[in-house]
Amino acid sequence: MKTVAQLLKLKDQKNQEVHQIKPDHMVLEALMKMAEKNVGALLVVEDDNVVGIISERDYARKLVLHGRSSVGTPVRDIMVKDVITVDTKQTVDTCLGIMSDRRLRHLPVVEDGKLIGLLSIGDLVKEKVAEAYRPSDAVAKNAELRKSRE
Repeated sequence: MKTVAQLLKLKDQKNQEVHQIKPDHMVLEALMKMAEKNVGALLVVEDDNVVGIISERDYARKLVLHGRSSVGTPVRDIMVKDVITVDTKQTVDTCLGIMSDRRLRHLPVVEDGKLIGLLSIGDLVKEKVAEAYRPSDAVAKNAELRKSRE
């Protein structure tokens, strides 16, 4: 079972950056950044601390449905403030459980109070699928034994 640290290391090898915005920036800027980066959410960060998260869903439900303007509304007004985070010692299964229970699609990774990465539900599902198709050590050893007998 992989840990968050191991998953982040794999993501670092792919140069995947954590997209973020400041709470005093306007929602329109957040939307433009999400579109440019082709992501559905941005972490809201101030002084290297995660203070919120804003998603396309927040925009639709908290701004559009209330007739507010993305031009004059700061991110802090519609962001989710109570962000659930994990540390690098958590396992993939633990993270999936948190995301499922809380109905989350993004999980920031924080160490010593500082943001170090972001996991999406896709990252975790991809790892679980890969894990299911990896031959276990016992199966691999059994295959080697069979080859050596031939």
